[in-house]
Amino acid sequence: MNFMRTAMLLAFMTALLMGVGYLIGGSNGAVIAFLISAGMNLFSYWNSDKMVLSMYGARQVDERSSPQYYRIVSDLARKAGLPQPKVFVIDDAQPNAFATGRNPEHASVAATAGLLNALSPEELAGVMAHELSHVQNHDTLTMTITASIAGAISMLGNFALFFGSSNRDSNGNSNSSGIIGTIIAMFVAPFAAMLVQMAISRTREYAADKRGGQICGNPLWLASALNKIARGVETIPNEEAEHNPATAHLFIINPLNGSGADNLFSTHPSTENRIAALRKQAEEMNITTTSGSPWENMRRTVERPSWMRNNTPKGPWS
Repeated sequence: MNFMRTAMLLAFMTALLMGVGYLIGGSNGAVIAFLISAGMNLFSYWNSDKMVLSMYGARQVDERSSPQYYRIVSDLARKAGLPQPKVFVIDDAQPNAFATGRNPEHASVAATAGLLNALSPEELAGVMAHELSHVQNHDTLTMTITASIAGAISMLGNFALFFGSSNRDSNGNSNSSGIIGTIIAMFVAPFAAMLVQMAISRTREYAADKRGGQICGNPLWLASALNKIARGVETIPNEEAEHNPATAHLFIINPLNGSGADNLFSTHPSTENRIAALRKQAEEMNITTTSGSPWENMRRTVERPSWMRNNTPKGPWS
């Protein structure tokens, strides 16, 4: 159901783009709009992961430089049947994480230093399982394409603002709907594209939560992590994300806002709804505790912020 919904939304985005092109330049405009979108998607396909990682100053780590983090990612990737992704750390105090890459063979996962310092090994496993599920479901590519199409629609809207609509009939005569077409291209289409982009993001987050709970083996670990991350985002700003809000949908929780309702204008589902769904999943899996972990010998050595010391999942390492 989620896959079909995403496919339908992407199809609508493509049709919207071509419609805007038609309103601006007739049938030729529709073709040009499609070609622009294809070019942007092709560029994003090969370069989006490098651009985002560079934007956030991510540094790659391995089993020697970050053994606990790297081992958890490796174990989860193996359990999910995925190739080993590249593992990155972002030197930012806000707890958050994202995945990027055009396919599982060229995937990267990135966690902020704030996330690594704040979460228990189980909670970290829940977050990384969520990100790996995005990789497994090819969500990173889907969201890249969505962002590219939305960007193209906005660009065409700006074009309409300066040059107006030139929609013409088959005889080359201007249609009386030119002004209306310009207004649609300038305002309605970009707004609709934004809503669709957000809807796709929310759909994929729910699916990634569910699959992440399956990969790590305990949905309650991810539920606890989401609660901590949401509280951390409310407290600690992510300056780079504030300067690049178009990347907000990549993160496990919106880095621009730690709260917000599950509505048309949110890039992510509400944290409360996500936690409730994960708890329901845990009940269906007959899981009632957060203890029991393949990483039981890992011990925390980092002092956590006071706002993250409560409700920490208990395990043999505690």
